[in-house]
Amino acid sequence: MTKKTSPAYRASKEETIPINKLHPFSNHPFHIRHDLEFSELVDSISESGIITPIIVRPKVGVGYEVISGHRRWEACKELGIESIPARVEYIDDDEATILMVNSNIQREHVLPSEKAFAYKMRMEALKRTAGRPSKNSGQVGPNFRSDEQVADETGESRKQVQRYIRLTYLIPSILQMVDDGRIAFNPAVEISYMTGEHQTWLKEEMDMCDATPSLVQSRTLKDMSRNGTLTENYLHTLLIEEKPNQRQKFFLNQSDVQQYFPSSYTPQQMQNVIISLLRNWEHKRSSRQRPQREEELER
Repeated sequence: MTKKTSPAYRASKEETIPINKLHPFSNHPFHIRHDLEFSELVDSISESGIITPIIVRPKVGVGYEVISGHRRWEACKELGIESIPARVEYIDDDEATILMVNSNIQREHVLPSEKAFAYKMRMEALKRTAGRPSKNSGQVGPNFRSDEQVADETGESRKQVQRYIRLTYLIPSILQMVDDGRIAFNPAVEISYMTGEHQTWLKEEMDMCDATPSLVQSRTLKDMSRNGTLTENYLHTLLIEEKPNQRQKFFLNQSDVQQYFPSSYTPQQMQNVIISLLRNWEHKRSSRQRPQREEELER
């Protein structure tokens, strides 16, 4: 008997659902950022309404769980809209998780933490739907690897999927540094193997020293944390150590500048515009200073 011929199967349907009967997906990994793109979505819904229904499933006793369309739902709440068109799917937890990740992972701007938890949820759901309990390895039978399937679907390599999932083992404050671009991806992956206590020590020392470990240093910290030889004093000494070709770095948080650009702009396009504006600013500044220097030379 196939799923579609089983007595429990019910086909999806479309209906209009009151906003107050909707609930967020459990452990939803994707954030709603109130940036320029979100403002444009609010304006679009205000003018034209919801064009594509959100996707939900019944949630026993309370209403419906939103699988796809959290941003549209949030925009409707902001506009005071009382009901929203939705496609109701009658699917189990794992099917809902897979659909939720697939519906959101192709967003234009996805944070490392969002990818990390989405890939992890997707892999665990795939393991269960393949008939194996979600444990340790990604291997399920001789011909199935859940990490390979996630890699195929997202365009990442299998190793890169595994690296992203390692980020879920970071304490929240260090994971936030990864999202903010204040610590590089590969060192963060190595740090994720440290114990939670040692990560807390590291975060405190990074704040105190205003420094982050290099990839080589992060590997050393991982090994020392694993064999129990890491101390807070060593952490301090390591972070104040001058790194080869060390240069002070300056970061701009993408969420801070995104509001000034069209939603279609990629990070590289935004960077190009910022560099161009800085060059124009420097040219104008130099032009203003030139007459002053010439006057000083004439004195």
